[in-house]
Amino acid sequence: MTETLKRKLQAWAAAYHRADFIGTDPVQFPHRYTRKQDIEASGLLTALISFGNRTQILRKAGQLHALMGSSPHAYILSGRWERDFPQGRTESYYRMVSYADVGRWFARLHAAYCRFESLEDALRPLSGSPMQRLCGFWGVSACSPQKKLNMYLRWMVRRDSEVDFGLWRSFSPADLIIPLDTHVCRVACRLGLTDRETFSLSTARRITAALAEVFPGDPCLGDFALFGSGANGGERRIQSTATP
Repeated sequence: MTETLKRKLQAWAAAYHRADFIGTDPVQFPHRYTRKQDIEASGLLTALISFGNRTQILRKAGQLHALMGSSPHAYILSGRWERDFPQGRTESYYRMVSYADVGRWFARLHAAYCRFESLEDALRPLSGSPMQRLCGFWGVSACSPQKKLNMYLRWMVRRDSEVDFGLWRSFSPADLIIPLDTHVCRVACRLGLTDRETFSLSTARRITAALAEVFPGDPCLGDFALFGSGANGGERRIQSTATP
């Protein structure tokens, strides 16, 4: 990787890794809360519906949080989700996710919070990388990119950030994997961080390894760089933020 590209990625990350990023991103929802359990529960549920059109994501996440009110953790423990998301209700809640699917998410969270103080505690007995542990907890494959779960891990694990929370101190930012979507694939390939646009875990790992050269110990800081390189004209944003 050239020094020019490294400097460009660092500049893009600096331009977008800022508090004003929050208001346009789904991460705004867990930022409504201060208690660890509320933040991590809100974050996971928000991440799980963070696909498709951004406007629709924010609208649906807003509706979900209106139901949960001032404490997602209390809502989960109360069991009110059984009324709001009954297992027999199979019509769509958001795109291909049904009400029953969301009810199953809440059931899994309810079981975890009845046994553990936090979701971080629920992952500690499991083995493997942060992604492998979260996939094992959530009952999904750790052999696919799992963009939504890796984005959630970025929120929970990255430290010293105006955007991410750094709540889960049991895990290292160095062990995170870039949240891979079609935009990240396309931009990373164009920049030469990977030689293929294949949507796979190996591609996500390859891009993460390249970003680790630029952001040692914190490769997912590069998520902001890749976003910035394609959003609203990355070069123009960098120039504007550098203007006194």
